[in-house]
Amino acid sequence: MIYKLRKITISFGIIFLASFFFQVNAQTLPDEKLFQEAKILIFDKKWEQAQEKLEELLEKYPDSPWFSHALFYKGKCLEEQRGNEVEALNVYKKYILLKDRNVSLTDDSEGSIIDLAFRLYEKGKKSYLREIETRLSRPHKVVRYYAAHRLSYVKDKRIASKGIPILKEILKNEQDAELRDRAKIDLLRIDPDALRDFDEKGYGRRARIFHLKIINRWKKEPEFSLNIPWALADLALSAIPEKEKAEMRKEGYDLDKIVKELMEFRGKIIEIKTEKSIIKIWID
Repeated sequence: MIYKLRKITISFGIIFLASFFFQVNAQTLPDEKLFQEAKILIFDKKWEQAQEKLEELLEKYPDSPWFSHALFYKGKCLEEQRGNEVEALNVYKKYILLKDRNVSLTDDSEGSIIDLAFRLYEKGKKSYLREIETRLSRPHKVVRYYAAHRLSYVKDKRIASKGIPILKEILKNEQDAELRDRAKIDLLRIDPDALRDFDEKGYGRRARIFHLKIINRWKKEPEFSLNIPWALADLALSAIPEKEKAEMRKEGYDLDKIVKELMEFRGKIIEIKTEKSIIKIWID
């Protein structure tokens, strides 16, 4: 979200600026003219044509003051064309190594590398997750936060859990409610137990824990188990499988009344018995 808004603002700002100078300065140098033409094509989402202009600039004018910007936008053009993830990622990596790189475009490059690496992971190229992992230690917090957010979607919990310290850093240091809520959901996605020591009123104090367990009458192991802070109880209730919710309604159980009773009688275990399952809910 942060990256997308920043990309839109920066891209449109530079596009309109380039367009303005293109119109008022008829004596534009060849390298600058190529760059301005490419930016107009980018504005029209003509990625392949824009890429050709940028590559011509990069090849013919390696000493151009527009070289670094051209390299960044070549990465952008490749990123927008599916199937070019590896090449786009490598272009962005080259950009962040340039001495005259722009700070904001460097952050955008880092975000794009994270996105591209995740797309490659989804295609079965798991080794690219390393690109995301390394960005957990970047000095700029926006890059660290985004890397941790993306890792939370990785199915291998051993890898996903590497983002937990950064997500906890968000809960400890950030005031933005949306950012904190996203961090909570990311932690819940990775490991609900990672939130056991989280408390809205003071990080580090043990929060009341909401427990939910669904036991199949014919199996020893629980079918579903969740332990999270009471502050996230709504998420827990929404996580109950739909088939179990249907059985509860059939048996006449009202979730709102159950929550109210839990709040009034802390420590009490509420058991809901259905034809197939036993559902236990309690707070400690």
